[in-house]
Amino acid sequence: MGEQKVHLVNDQKQMQKFMKALLNDVRSLEYMIENDWFENDIVRIGAEQEMVLVHKESYKPATVAMEALELMKDLPWVETELAKFNLEINLQPRTFEGDCFTQLHDETAIKLNKIQNVLDGMDVSLILTGILPTLRKYHLVMENLTPKQRYYALMEAINAQHLGANYELRLDGLDELLIKHDSPLIEACNTSFQVHLQVPSNDFVRQYNIAQAITAPVLAISANSPLVFGKRLWHESRIALFQQALDTRSSHDHMRERSPRVTFGKQWLEESSLEIYKEDISRFRVLLGSDVEEDSLELIKKGAVPKLRSLQVHNSTVYRWNRPCYGISDNGKPHLRIECRVIPSGPTVADEIANSCFWLGLMSGLADTEKDIRTKLSFDDVSDNFLKAAKFGIDTKFTWYKDKKVNAIDLIKNELIDVARHGLRIKNVNENDIDKYLGIIQERTEKHMTGARWLLRAYSDLKPKASEDEALATVTAMIMENQISGKCVHDWEMPKADHIKHYNPKHLLVSEFMTTDIFTVQENDIIDFVAEMMDWKSIRYVPVEDNKGKLSGLVTSRILIRNFLKKDRTSKKAFLVKDMMIQNPTTINQESTIMEAMEKMREETIGCLPVVKPNGELVGIVTEMDFLRITSRLLGRLSDK
Repeated sequence: MGEQKVHLVNDQKQMQKFMKALLNDVRSLEYMIENDWFENDIVRIGAEQEMVLVHKESYKPATVAMEALELMKDLPWVETELAKFNLEINLQPRTFEGDCFTQLHDETAIKLNKIQNVLDGMDVSLILTGILPTLRKYHLVMENLTPKQRYYALMEAINAQHLGANYELRLDGLDELLIKHDSPLIEACNTSFQVHLQVPSNDFVRQYNIAQAITAPVLAISANSPLVFGKRLWHESRIALFQQALDTRSSHDHMRERSPRVTFGKQWLEESSLEIYKEDISRFRVLLGSDVEEDSLELIKKGAVPKLRSLQVHNSTVYRWNRPCYGISDNGKPHLRIECRVIPSGPTVADEIANSCFWLGLMSGLADTEKDIRTKLSFDDVSDNFLKAAKFGIDTKFTWYKDKKVNAIDLIKNELIDVARHGLRIKNVNENDIDKYLGIIQERTEKHMTGARWLLRAYSDLKPKASEDEALATVTAMIMENQISGKCVHDWEMPKADHIKHYNPKHLLVSEFMTTDIFTVQENDIIDFVAEMMDWKSIRYVPVEDNKGKLSGLVTSRILIRNFLKKDRTSKKAFLVKDMMIQNPTTINQESTIMEAMEKMREETIGCLPVVKPNGELVGIVTEMDFLRITSRLLGRLSDK
């Protein structure tokens, strides 16, 4: 969960002191590795579970984490996350053997149930999902940042190093997302199930490279985050979203390379875990400092194991998808872990444990069969596989051993499940656990179904039948219901448009139901073009904008009819949009509610409201048809009762 006692480095003396401690920590780590101080005779696994809190009625984020934690003071394993609508739990480390996966499953379920029992009294539910479908950009404002010094310091530090005017999100899939945001809090979209594997210090390099090689197929079969702000994007959009949310770079007119703080890496590990720490310290400026209470080198001289606080603080601000972690076991010995960060949260606990079982089995199996994975795959292919898996999930085609091109399903079903099974048996994992959790992976391949594919299919099926908001609420409701039932995602049914009987849109904001795919004209366009466009696209209202995208007027079908009836048909004069448009039309902002929009249209007896930003930029349109669609759905639901 990170080192909480951190702060901004406000002056040169603080920076110099922290850097000295950081370098001392690296030297101390190097000494401990060279002199075999590490606990290498046992293998443990662990995990961290992130979740989102949602209102039971609207299925939208509930910013009640701090209030919930006040009611959960007797649950020391539950902690805050970046946003007020997130929580996280730490799961107990356990030996990689026997029924460890059943134990992990049971512990996760029990702890989630204890949290839910508290949330029930707040009319709130927890949900396991990589990116919450009902999450909107307006939920990611700084007032929803968890009020803890660590998070304030992190946001301020990232902003201080940001080179551009805004943070930008650019993703495309079935739809396209291209927006600006004013803070790195957009990172809070992502929730994951982070798995830890303790590895021998003298075998760290080989096993870390294996972790890099298997990231892509594990990501492909576990993908669960395809929807962002109502857009259908990458199968695992967390990968791009996390990088772009914390990307402090901007474009330049030169070719100098700068690396993002969220990274897969650029090359194989060669000699030691120290290469990663040294690379990250060299490449990334310190974001946060901490009050250094130990001299790690002095402790080493005394034969004591240091906590390496400074190194851990810096490591927590560089986000590798496979991250090295240093820790101290209960017996006082230091150990090294690999943290797999690509596995998304959900869609059920069983699905998460299956993903973990697959990754851990592959780690063990390939560690037994591959002396050096670098001889079988190039790093460029591994990196390319990772990006393709994030985009296409289970539909990816990989480059595998001997430059073989193979699709994800065939690779996993025909090769990797057997490797994982072999690896789990080496660790003496119970056959029941192996069959149960690898069986879930097998079923996904046979049914060609992951959380991402289910979400994409379900949402695409609902879009023509319901409003965007209702479609998103419906898929979210079904995730929660199936999560409670424990039914794995490959067995989920597709939702129906009337699945939510209590759906109530009265709290909708204009930004959540306005039309953003709009057709516009400019003042000097001929009116004949407007008429043809309205006929072609079956629309009744066309906003007029200038070349900067700011609203300057509105043309309606009624205006066209009136003017065409008056038109002198013998005249050769070209009528222009500016000659007949409504100037200064009534508008609304995207933060207004649906009720405010309806009242404004009723009072002014108008059928359309252009949606504009305070600077006049046109961002959407609301028409009577939008209300008609919502109303007809509500009336239909009432008639079914």
